[in-house]
Amino acid sequence: MNEKILIVDDDKEILNLISIYLNNEGYTVIKATDGNTALKLVEEERPQLVVLDIMMPGIDGLEVCKRIRQSLSIPIIMLSAKVQNNDKIAGLLTGADDYITKPFDELEFVVRVKTLLRRTYLFDKKDEKKSDDDLLQLGDLTIKKSTHSVFARDKQITLTAREFDILFLLGNNPGRVFSAEEIFERVWKEKYFQSNNTVMVHISNLRDKIESHLEGEKLIHTVWGVGYKIERP
Repeated sequence: MNEKILIVDDDKEILNLISIYLNNEGYTVIKATDGNTALKLVEEERPQLVVLDIMMPGIDGLEVCKRIRQSLSIPIIMLSAKVQNNDKIAGLLTGADDYITKPFDELEFVVRVKTLLRRTYLFDKKDEKKSDDDLLQLGDLTIKKSTHSVFARDKQITLTAREFDILFLLGNNPGRVFSAEEIFERVWKEKYFQSNNTVMVHISNLRDKIESHLEGEKLIHTVWGVGYKIERP
């Protein structure tokens, strides 16, 4: 997955809080505390989504949104402590895709981000050809790549972005053993360090979630001293 999200807010506490929410879901986060820096980062980093506060010193969020829209169609979520309808209307008129009022619930915020990304980059690609590779069937487990959704016997399993990417990597290569190093570098797209136990923790969480829906049936197998694999049922 690894979508890059730019967060723009002059309140550093809010900035850090949102960063934690998004990092926990596997997103790459870049941050700015003013409009000028935000516009520079949009050009340099090309994020897939921007979370933008309206009230900021200097160039406010509405102006930043307007300038982004002059050349880019990336999705934008506006944030504001105000609840007046005219603020919401102003944000949407300048090109924002969604509007969230502070304070907001963590779960609601994450769902709104995911929904907007999915709608923008998956459902609106009318010219993108559907492929059989989009759907994986592993026994009672169904994995759909295009929507990052996983179902066990018709019941959806909630996974983080990283957990899904690991599951899809293993499931799309049945029988193949992947080392922790290879999984990390493919999913996180960063250099792996020997003492890094991130993959082990994610595999453990992934197993717990899947096995709880499959009545204890094991899907991900450990090959001791080598790595992890999924056998095609």
